[in-house]
This record gives sequence, structure tokens and C-alpha cells, in this order.
Amino acid sequence: MKIAIVVREETMQRCTGKGCLDAFFQRKDAFAVYENDIELVTFTHAGGDMEHKISRMIKNGVTIVHLSSCMRGKDAHYESLAQRLSEYFTVIGYTHGAPEGKERATIIIKKDD
Repeated sequence: MKIAIVVREETMQRCTGKGCLDAFFQRKDAFAVYENDIELVTFTHAGGDMEHKISRMIKNGVTIVHLSSCMRGKDAHYESLAQRLSEYFTVIGYTHGAPEGKERATIIIKKDD
């Protein structure tokens, strides 16, 4: 299973990605549910040409996109980005920390195969 992590562009100005990457590689928090092999294919931010990023993720076989926990907590476009990505991928609206956010609920949209 090929996975992408999309983080908040503004947060990446100061974040190393450690929380998201630790959760992925240690299979904890949002990634604890995966029983089979998973491969991190994309680690990118939500800025720039998202249409190009989507086409590259499709080309590279991504099936699930995790929006980072900072997206859920701080990004005004969290819901609309999740909806846009769900046209092509299953979307899980967090990476690490609590499954539910303090300010808003975690979005989980399963793409029909």
C-alpha cells in the first residue's frame, strides 16, 4: 500500500516532520491500523501546484493520503483539501497525536475501489 503525507506549508517553515515520520515508521497513531506493508511514496506540503502533485501521486500509485495533524489543527482549507483529494484517494485527516482534534473532528473519507 502506497501512502502520501501532506503537511501544512506554513508549518513546514519551522517543522522537521519528525512527528509525522515517527508515527509512520513506528506504525503508531494514525498508522497503527495498517496490517500489511506500507510504503511512504510522498511527503509534501499543501502549497504550490496541488494538481501536479495529485497527478504525480496517482502516477506513483498512492492509494491513501494522510493530512498531517497540523493541517487538521491550523489550516483553514483542511476540509476542502480533504474533499479534493478524496476524488482520487482515501483520505485520513491526521498523522500523529490524538485521533480527534481539539478544534475540529478528524476527517476520514474512504475511496470506493
